Amino acid sequence: MCLRRLSVSFARPYGWAAAAAALLVAFSSCSTSPSDPDERAASDLAGRMMDRNSSKVVFHKISSPEEGKDVFRIESKGKKIHISGNSSNSMAVGLNHYLKYYCDVNIGWFASDKPSIPRTLPSVESPVEILSRVPERFFLNYCTFGYTMPWWNWEEWEHFIDWMALQGINLPLAITGQESIWYKIWTEMGLSDEEVRSYFTGPSHLPWHRMLNLDKWGGPLPLSWLEGQEELQKKIVARERELGMKPVLPAFAGHVPEALSRIYPDAGIERMSDWAGFDTTMFPHFLDPMDPLFPKIQKAFLEKQTELYGTDHIYGIDLFNEMIPKSWEPEYLSRVSRQVYESLEAADPEGVWLQMTWLFYNERQYWTKDKIEPYLTSYPKDKSLLLDYYCERMEVWQTTDSYFGVPYIWCYLGNFGGNTFLAGDMEEVGKRIENTFVNGGENFVGIGSTLEGFDCNPFMYQFVFEKAWDKPQHRDLSSYSDALADSRMGGEYPDGREAWRKLLTDIYVDRSVPGHSPILNLRPSFGRSSSYHSSVRFSYHNNELLDIIRKLVSCPSSTPSYNFDVVNLTRQWLSNRFEEEFALYKEAYSKGDVALMKEKRALLEGIFDDLESLLSTQEYFLVGKWIADARSWGKDDGEKDYFETDARNLLTSWGDRGNLLTDYADRTLAGLVSTYYKGRWEMFFDAVSLSMEAGKEFSAEDEAALLERMKDFEESWWKDRPGSFASSPSGNSRSEVIRIIGKYSGE
Repeated sequence: MCLRRLSVSFARPYGWAAAAAALLVAFSSCSTSPSDPDERAASDLAGRMMDRNSSKVVFHKISSPEEGKDVFRIESKGKKIHISGNSSNSMAVGLNHYLKYYCDVNIGWFASDKPSIPRTLPSVESPVEILSRVPERFFLNYCTFGYTMPWWNWEEWEHFIDWMALQGINLPLAITGQESIWYKIWTEMGLSDEEVRSYFTGPSHLPWHRMLNLDKWGGPLPLSWLEGQEELQKKIVARERELGMKPVLPAFAGHVPEALSRIYPDAGIERMSDWAGFDTTMFPHFLDPMDPLFPKIQKAFLEKQTELYGTDHIYGIDLFNEMIPKSWEPEYLSRVSRQVYESLEAADPEGVWLQMTWLFYNERQYWTKDKIEPYLTSYPKDKSLLLDYYCERMEVWQTTDSYFGVPYIWCYLGNFGGNTFLAGDMEEVGKRIENTFVNGGENFVGIGSTLEGFDCNPFMYQFVFEKAWDKPQHRDLSSYSDALADSRMGGEYPDGREAWRKLLTDIYVDRSVPGHSPILNLRPSFGRSSSYHSSVRFSYHNNELLDIIRKLVSCPSSTPSYNFDVVNLTRQWLSNRFEEEFALYKEAYSKGDVALMKEKRALLEGIFDDLESLLSTQEYFLVGKWIADARSWGKDDGEKDYFETDARNLLTSWGDRGNLLTDYADRTLAGLVSTYYKGRWEMFFDAVSLSMEAGKEFSAEDEAALLERMKDFEESWWKDRPGSFASSPSGNSRSEVIRIIGKYSGE
């Protein structure tokens, strides 16, 4: 029987004794199934990523040389790669580091993004040991569970959890399946099945229900959904813990069904204020934390949640997200936060309250320093953890004396609504993170990302999480861009490296903002789009982007990341071309040049068709995949139709036709482009042509009438569910890119 290897600690990098090294090699070769759970978890992850090649990688549990820091170590021993770490999470980071910087392999965050691992694993010439710079690495946003993940099954989640581990994420937001618990709590308190399920929104709109913004829209939720999500959450948190993560679970934040007043008529339940233009019947209701019922509900919920999902004692509670407190008096804000914390402490004495600080940015005209301080410091600092939510735009730590000493995590947001738009300033983000290490205070404890939806710039998030480790590759942006190019293309291509250098210095120079969208995704207009959230600004010349695409397509790569990149960049370039050509259409209109208007209309409508063909080559850009995933949750045709309706709505009208969020979650997807977006523009072109044929200008009254017809069209698209869309990609990405460049650049 083989002896099992023991954990090894060392005081200095690379200070391995020869005898210890020999023992490690001997012991690790004795068994293909490690007995240490961390080693086994890392080995299983490698198996899922590398298939048979995983047998060439051996994992070891070690102690960190510095207290409070995670560590991984990589070295070659014989024909095998040995990766050591103080946890399964650290070992996963070590594996990712090896795959990226030695094998030129990029692991994407979607299950369909299968990496191609070299048959012969490159050796590591000298041992590499890297320590973490911060203990906490947070990921996700309430909104991500609506804009990206509402329809995921276990296959998607399993791969994504592996991806998070590879990035070193150890604090993932884990809010799936909470409605199942709330259903149990509310029915046990006396509410009916219909009252509870109608209180919930539709599945993809649940994040805003959870954040106390919206009730009822798209409900009632089917029981099958509640049951399926509960089973899924059990798998999610089990795997996250296996890979060294502490899932951030929800706790009670005061949101209650309106019908609870029937059971507790004397409870301090109030209707909240308007949000995004929804009808008053959908306004949420809030239980005053001072009410004696509040701690009772908190205790009941956490007990039930712990029974089903376990706990790591970190809970997300957000009281006033995009809402106004009933009082701005500092004394009230202090009392309400203290009371919420005490309810958490009574239910779980080890509980830590994690909250986003988006409200301090979004409602910054109200949340002044004299109000933030009493709200954040009314309970023990070591029981609090804050997310500085949108640091590429505004670092709240800089305006609050580093959050008055309360522990916080620097977060890159990077995307709103899942919009497909090239955005992200790597150089500026890197500078801000480094400045926080120098000036952010001892209570700066982590790096994270709070993206609303998975977007089309995935490398930005990998970059941010690598900054949490003391990696030499990050000390020079030029060297990092070369390594990034190699990993995304599967090898070294001079033109590819030059293309990525120019992308990072010339194209990725703007931060993401709400409504970052090409105009073809928005309601058409000669003036400002009537889509409330819309921003089409970019800071480069479109020919610069074209030159980069040409360099990339000259490289004979075929990796999933490369194929995604060439389609993604061409999608943006062609969308920008649409804007340029529409400007010429408007100019022709102003001159009354009907012939030129017809010519430009034909070209613009052709862009929709070519975009559709291009996007169809990548699963990421298929609305059919989004819809098929939604329908997969239905147990019968009625439920399948219900889920599809909800899925279509979020990407288009975002609720009823009268709210302010239409097009907020727009994205350039095959299926949407050919039917929804093109359909709206055809209506616009027809209306303008009719005015011209009648010998009059397209007036404000004409545009207002068109808008009402367009709203009817939008509503029909998600309510009546016209068309069926491919859920699997077709065609060759590189060939389509070359064809489109040739067609629109005159080559």
